[in-house]
Amino acid sequence: MIVRILGAGAGGGLPQWNCGCRNCQDARAGTLPQMTQSSVAVSADETAWVVLNASPDIRSQLGASPALAPSGLRGTPISSVILTNGDIDHIAGLLTLRERTAFEICATADILDILRENGVFRVLANDLVRYRRIELDAPFSAAGLTFRAFAVPGKVALFKEGDKVETAAMGGQTIGLEIHDGAKRLFYVPGCAALPDWLVAELARGDAVLFDGTVWEDDDMRRTGTGEKTGTRMGHLPMSGPEGSIVRLAGIPGQKIFIHINNTNPVLQPDSAERAALIAAGWRTAQDGMELRP
Repeated sequence: MIVRILGAGAGGGLPQWNCGCRNCQDARAGTLPQMTQSSVAVSADETAWVVLNASPDIRSQLGASPALAPSGLRGTPISSVILTNGDIDHIAGLLTLRERTAFEICATADILDILRENGVFRVLANDLVRYRRIELDAPFSAAGLTFRAFAVPGKVALFKEGDKVETAAMGGQTIGLEIHDGAKRLFYVPGCAALPDWLVAELARGDAVLFDGTVWEDDDMRRTGTGEKTGTRMGHLPMSGPEGSIVRLAGIPGQKIFIHINNTNPVLQPDSAERAALIAAGWRTAQDGMELRP
């Protein structure tokens, strides 16, 4: 299995277009690497690829990935796009993939309903683009790899929120993926609101884990003056603290890599105490263009 990080950032990327926080200023100045919005490509043979989440930045992400370029006049080595939730930063890139090329979109019923309810997604040619409903905990195959979707604590997409929002609901609205090539196992969980014991045990089975790294502390945005929402309110577990992902996942083996990192997260600063603590705990942060072999 080869894993290519197409985008490592959370919604808005780094720099975020309307943000002047320190991280965004440094990214514009070139002293921090820029990040596009979160997406990953996986392959068993570097010929056929599966894209995990279609970010709004997918055009530039594919342009920076020669292995994902067409081999002839028209076409794509992308056989499937698998969606882990219905957030804009994970589905909007589908609109870029509208130029009459065949591939399949794999998602739970909850996520497929979002696409079907919004008429803009009808630009995807229905005679070429196939919608494949995936069931929780039922393995399925794509491009020579075996996938299994499983529910993780999370919330509905922002534009689906009502007056009351359950931020750690379980169901088909937020999923993780187990990816297996017959020898190695990768877990991909870019959005997660909590780490109950059963999920810790599940992730311990992986040779590598790509996990939600949106915020360092729950109130990152308040601390930086960039917003009022907490990580919890957005459906994201913080890295730090006694119930944070670093402590909760301290005992799992394999590679541990944070992805979906918000522009305000202090771990992006290479000389920060937060980055030092992350490294000391055995974690890395994903970067655009990074390649992994679990």
